[in-house]
Amino acid sequence: MSQSPLFHFEISERKILLRLFDSLAMLICLSLVGIIFEFSYFRIDAQNWSWTLVLLLYFNIFGSVFELYDLQKASKFDSIFQNVLLTTGTTVIFYMLTPFFTPSLPVNRLQILFFLLAIALPLLVWRYIYIRFISSPRFYKRVLVVGNSFDINLISADLQKSDPNYVVVGYIKTEDRIQSTITASELIRFEAEDLREAIKKHHINEIVVASGYKEGLMLPLYNQLNHLLKVGFPIKDYVQVFEDATKRIPVQHVDKDFYRYFPFSRSNKNKFYQLFFRFFDIIVSILGLCFFILILPFIILINLMSNRGKLFYAQKRVGKFGQPFNIFKLRTMIKDAEVDGPRYASKDDLRTTRFGKILRRTRLDEIPQFYNVLKGDMSLIGPRPERPVFVKELSEIIPFYETRHVIKPGLTGWAQVKADYGNCHTDSLVKLQYDLYYIKHRSIFLDLNILLKTLSTVIFFRGQ
Repeated sequence: MSQSPLFHFEISERKILLRLFDSLAMLICLSLVGIIFEFSYFRIDAQNWSWTLVLLLYFNIFGSVFELYDLQKASKFDSIFQNVLLTTGTTVIFYMLTPFFTPSLPVNRLQILFFLLAIALPLLVWRYIYIRFISSPRFYKRVLVVGNSFDINLISADLQKSDPNYVVVGYIKTEDRIQSTITASELIRFEAEDLREAIKKHHINEIVVASGYKEGLMLPLYNQLNHLLKVGFPIKDYVQVFEDATKRIPVQHVDKDFYRYFPFSRSNKNKFYQLFFRFFDIIVSILGLCFFILILPFIILINLMSNRGKLFYAQKRVGKFGQPFNIFKLRTMIKDAEVDGPRYASKDDLRTTRFGKILRRTRLDEIPQFYNVLKGDMSLIGPRPERPVFVKELSEIIPFYETRHVIKPGLTGWAQVKADYGNCHTDSLVKLQYDLYYIKHRSIFLDLNILLKTLSTVIFFRGQ
């Protein structure tokens, strides 16, 4: 090929790049401030190396909580400005509150302000450079999709939502007899015989194949793809690309032999992991119930004045292996909210009381479920338990829906921190894709990631 594709940073590479240069920018500026202004509160040297490690630890934890490494937000300076201030402010506060591991508070309190500015300002400068150059179109990944029965618009939207630097340039349709809805005028339809020329002309970085050979991948096109593969051109399977980019499993695009190549996480059978996770569930649920007891008098008082009815309610949900159990929640809806039969709760549900809206926005209505976690009906992390009537309905519509019941349901989960609030079958499909991804990749690292993202969800009042 006479013209090589333009350079592109992968998702993982950009996240590492952001974390690395955030830390470097912060430490370099702190070093310069210490040298130029004789800044005594924080010093980077061999004697006080623990100060630097604690600062980096706090910064990376709160950077994750306040979404500094969300690639969608990292490409918008207004979001970055807000998140940098939240992260640096919280980091400095926690840093000052742990003097056993960090320096004692300075006599001149103005140094705390210098400390804050020496962290925030270099971060803002570096992130501005990132947006202007690394996150610019010159580094976008340009992709061509090969397939027969697919919605190219949906593929393009899903991939770009997960990675703002991912652009589907065009497609090759391998089966004209199958109808598809392609409305995006900017997407180019290429012919199979023009594949190599299209790669050169449009600077394609990668080909994504969404069609099997026996399902429409014709021999001439197969030979061209095989040649490109031999010369080192990246060609990937759509299911794997979708999973890597979106952290979901596209169950609607997999065949009936799904279970043959869906390797469940080893953690699901790992005795040490299960024992550790159960111990963690018990400790957190006890702490959660203690917190609930402290705030319960205030909730009872407000409930008497506004909701005027029962405070608690129990509802049947489907648990591990499809076994039903009673879930406990604080009541957020009016009396006889389902007089016309069961239906999904919506984001701005008219059946929700005024106090109920506050409970749902703050997630306080979920606190009684710590009792379910303590009993063992639920875990802290897992797919959210659904009502039997909806499980029956969704199982008939969505492939592999009941696969989510192979582990305990959770108080929070991958779907809860990644998916938008929804109340229809399409939203249930997206949540199932996230749930199956969690079951497949379940690990301590992913669990910690979910806990951090749950804090972000609660802080920014997302979801309900």
